[in-house]
Amino acid sequence: MKKKLTPYLLLIPQIILTILLLAGLVTGITQSLGVVPAFGLEKPTLAYYKEILSRPDILESVLYSLKTALVSALVATAAGSVICGIFVMAGKTRGAMIRVIQLPVIVPHVVAALFMINIFSQNGILARIAWMLGLIEEQQQFPLLIYDSWGIGVILAYIWKEIPFIIYFVIALMANINGSLGEAAVNLGAGKWTAFWKVTLPLCKNTIFSGFLIIFVFALGAYETPLLLGATTPKALPILAYQQYIHPDLTHRPYAMALNGLIMVISLISAVAYFKLMQKNTRQMSGGEKNET
Repeated sequence: MKKKLTPYLLLIPQIILTILLLAGLVTGITQSLGVVPAFGLEKPTLAYYKEILSRPDILESVLYSLKTALVSALVATAAGSVICGIFVMAGKTRGAMIRVIQLPVIVPHVVAALFMINIFSQNGILARIAWMLGLIEEQQQFPLLIYDSWGIGVILAYIWKEIPFIIYFVIALMANINGSLGEAAVNLGAGKWTAFWKVTLPLCKNTIFSGFLIIFVFALGAYETPLLLGATTPKALPILAYQQYIHPDLTHRPYAMALNGLIMVISLISAVAYFKLMQKNTRQMSGGEKNET
């Protein structure tokens, strides 16, 4: 009897977490529609969504968040894929070097932000080195890479964290494909790099794009990195949502939830794209296994 109940008992923590997640999600959606009975707001409306999408400062924050997330994800994905290819072609997909490259994955984003401040700020290491070499007369002449309106510091922090993630996410599959189909292409007369570009890389594209979607959605919804490295204005969407949430005027709560809803819609679109890619990968793998048999 105890053995029969064990699987159900082990599911209890997961069930509780799922209920809490769904309760929070439903509450957030209803509040974003202006239904907060405790504050005297009882009629559902899309006015809050319309207002945040028409305010210039919020639209600027939307563009800022999309820009930092998109640029960092694109650069990290491209650089990570190239580094993966170099290691795969060199036959070094395991060992100490790979472990060192993957170290940033386990470093918290807060720590990564502190690294960026210590290195790239106008009082950081690079500014001091430039001053010592006589390249600048004072440290304040060093280019503003942190707290800038372009989000350069935020992008640099994400790139440093995300390149190792892409390598970790892709390298095993890339090595496997290159060691089988890539070698088959080489045996048929193709050069190593030709086989890589025309056989290995195209077969990895769905996985690479899936990695891109993961880091894009994470960067879009992250709070700590743009808080520590971003400019005073424009603010990233998560920061703007938090400020609206803690506003002394409690009627601002729906604005916070509407901003979170905007992030959620973009994330859901990315999640659907990710799901479709996973389905496509599964079908391709199933087709490959059937062909082998």
